[in-house]
Amino acid sequence: MKKAVFAVLATCVVSVPAYAQEDASLGGAKVGLVAGYDSVKLSLDGESASKGGFAYGLTAGYDFDLGNAVVGVEAELADSTAKESVTDILEAGDEASISASRDLYVGARVGFAVGSNVLLYAKGGYTNVRIKARYADSTGSISDSDTLDGFRVGAGAELVGQINFARLEYRYSDYGEYSSGGFDTGISASRHQIVATGGFRF
Repeated sequence: MKKAVFAVLATCVVSVPAYAQEDASLGGAKVGLVAGYDSVKLSLDGESASKGGFAYGLTAGYDFDLGNAVVGVEAELADSTAKESVTDILEAGDEASISASRDLYVGARVGFAVGSNVLLYAKGGYTNVRIKARYADSTGSISDSDTLDGFRVGAGAELVGQINFARLEYRYSDYGEYSSGGFDTGISASRHQIVATGGFRF
């Protein structure tokens, strides 16, 4: 995980000299590494709890340069160390825990140039996360692995160079209520993330 963070930061640092060169087109294909803070939130009957972790992954996309604006599509494959638990759900002393795992995202973004190499953008799309759930009470425990569908929205700023790019982004994902084996737990899952991305343009 630390290697992923260093790789993203190194890519961003190496990219900086390129931004001082002649203006770059805002369009084209992009691939990069993603790393940052991930907070998973569980809500039940008006009560909520959240747990932070580390998010890391890969992203790829293509932006269409419209002059002072871009419209793009992108995909991301990521993972996370975040895990959260809640207690006293159906009876006193019981516990349910959900740990986030593989996260897929496909979506679109719209951005506007605020300088020759600076882009502010908003994004949105579909996200699918694999989760590992466990429930334990006085009679024993059960565990399961499942996937949740949801939506993601976000916004960020991007520096665009001739061959590199770097961005800082906030995004929110909502996965609705979690059901296991046909049983509606009543637990809603969502997440907040702040991530940095560094990569290359083609």
